[in-house]
Amino acid sequence: MKKFFYIGMAIILILSVSLVAYGGWLNYRDENQIANRMEARSIELTCGRATKKFLNPVVDLESIKLYSENMTDAPALIDGRITEIFVTKNQNVFKGEELMELTNEQIPMQIQQAQSKVHQTEAALSQALSNVQRMEASLTNAENVFHRQERLMLRNATSKEKMEAAEAEFLAAQEAVRAAKAEVESARASIKVAEAELEQYKIQAARQKVISPIDGNILLIYKREGSYVQGGTPLALIGNFETLLFSTTLENANASYLRVGEQVILEFSEGSFQKAYDTEYSAGNLGKTEKFSAQIREITPPTNEKAVMRRILWEIDNRSQVLEPMTYNNVRLKSERGRNCLTVPLNSMADAENDLVFVVKDGIIERREVLTGVNDGTDIEILSGLNEGEIVVLESFEGLSDGMKIETKFEDGKN
Repeated sequence: MKKFFYIGMAIILILSVSLVAYGGWLNYRDENQIANRMEARSIELTCGRATKKFLNPVVDLESIKLYSENMTDAPALIDGRITEIFVTKNQNVFKGEELMELTNEQIPMQIQQAQSKVHQTEAALSQALSNVQRMEASLTNAENVFHRQERLMLRNATSKEKMEAAEAEFLAAQEAVRAAKAEVESARASIKVAEAELEQYKIQAARQKVISPIDGNILLIYKREGSYVQGGTPLALIGNFETLLFSTTLENANASYLRVGEQVILEFSEGSFQKAYDTEYSAGNLGKTEKFSAQIREITPPTNEKAVMRRILWEIDNRSQVLEPMTYNNVRLKSERGRNCLTVPLNSMADAENDLVFVVKDGIIERREVLTGVNDGTDIEILSGLNEGEIVVLESFEGLSDGMKIETKFEDGKN
């Protein structure tokens, strides 16, 4: 019995070991199969090719601030109350045209007082001139008496006392003439002071008229009739928006193809055209579909000098009167002059800041840095790092790494 028991136990043990070994072998085989399948696994990604094409560069700007060189305030030049306004908002005016009239109640009184002072000084001058004539006549008489006494003295026909008295009267008459002439000069100086004071008050009176400093349109009228204002207070805003300016700072890659005098097209986002100054629209404008032309006035530093960044000053033709001096968001500059260059789709840039793309070669992904140039909103120029015909991954970059196998699918649906 024991013999059969031990034989049975041995058989059971052998079977158990065999089952464990078989299970381990199955597990090892399955793990190898999974590893082989994972190694052979590939994903399908949409791709594009590096191709040469004609590119019209565009630059997208977050915002631009337009301003006018021909916009200024017409200020009050004196204190006063606005008694009349001769213009209305949006009216076209010319330089030197009267816009408003102020009244300063003190000025007429001051002018009257100054005129009275001029008359008084003129009367004083007339009196001083009369005194000079009278003193000169007395001087002539005293001189004649003195010379007569001199002749008589030579013949011993007069006394020394009479001679000295005649001389004293002659000297006193001379002094009286000098004093009278000094009085005349003083009166003339007083007249000049009074006339200058009167002229100053007349200038103040002329400043009661508010004059337009430039040609343009009345954009805003700040005050109403009856308002009291102080000198220097802005009363109206006059501007000419037919030409507007703005500046941008561009990297050399985007600025190197620009030239002074070159024109670009400006494209504005929806809802940009709001009249901040409530000015009128010009006849024939196309509103939101209006195309605006901007011309380069200045590039600093010039493109023939080495620089990483450049400041571009633009001049906009705004005869449609749609744009105004204000900040516009999401503006695109589109060059009218294109260039033939190697390009890839813009959405192939996995990292735009570092110019990184994923290249597909023989079904294997290769991470590659490239040097980019301008773009047209759809494609971007490749200056170096890619050759014509090479395949790049579009958009789906998450989880991609060097050496990963993929199946390529192009945007036209072909594999």
